[in-house]
Amino acid sequence: MPELPTPLVSVSWLLANLDHPQVQVLDCRYALSDPLTGRIAYLEGHVPGAVYADLETDLSGPVQSEGTGGRHPLPDPATLAAWLGSVGIGNDSLIVCYDDPSGGQGFYAARAWWLLRWLGHRRVAVLDGGWPAWVRAGGATSADESTFSPVTFTPDVQSELVATAADVQAFAPGTLLIDSRAPARYRGEVEPIDRKAGHIPGAVNRDWSGALDERGHWLGGAEQEARLNAGAAATVTYCGSGVSATPNLLARELAGVPLGAHNRLYAGSWSDWISADRPVATGEEGGQS
Repeated sequence: MPELPTPLVSVSWLLANLDHPQVQVLDCRYALSDPLTGRIAYLEGHVPGAVYADLETDLSGPVQSEGTGGRHPLPDPATLAAWLGSVGIGNDSLIVCYDDPSGGQGFYAARAWWLLRWLGHRRVAVLDGGWPAWVRAGGATSADESTFSPVTFTPDVQSELVATAADVQAFAPGTLLIDSRAPARYRGEVEPIDRKAGHIPGAVNRDWSGALDERGHWLGGAEQEARLNAGAAATVTYCGSGVSATPNLLARELAGVPLGAHNRLYAGSWSDWISADRPVATGEEGGQS
């Protein structure tokens, strides 16, 4: 079995190992503004043998009527594991996730990476540079949908990777709460999706997009640490619905802090926070209304 670098894998690694029987690829391209964009792109061309992973139907659970859990709730672990097994992904698979980071859409592969780590699967990585890097390198493409023999994927859920709203409200002194959304949304100046604008009181803003360079490649560990400025603090990271926060979780792992009690996701994020009567802050750090 080839060794899978993690949390990132290079295009050169995937080119060299794509034909290995244990290497499985997830195409996670998507656009919140047009849910069909990713699947259409996949049908037009994808890494040969890749499975399409849809944010709404595969990488999220059903939205609750009262909003609890946010706009993209965590899927039921058994349901996600059953889907993985149905597309040929088992506990021995080496999984590479990619999306298209151009146009500010570079967080869907990180969501898949985080979900697999949450299920206890460590042989998973994000393709550095995503689909554009694969194409630039001359990687083969296919428009065929692959078929797979079903296997069994047995989850081992890592509950310590997840924080709830109650955890956020009662987190221990010294914990850093990171809001991963764009600065204008953090300050409450605009809110294009959720019914309330602002941020969780006490949160600092670290826009997820700062984790990538202008070509969609991930910055190195030292640069991620300088950007996040978290030091040795335990961190809980959130965004609008638990999707665009995941690049900051991966960035923290690049900086030397693995997923776990010191690097957790508030999975429901802002859309879950505002589903109940909880305090809201606006403006720069420290403002509250």
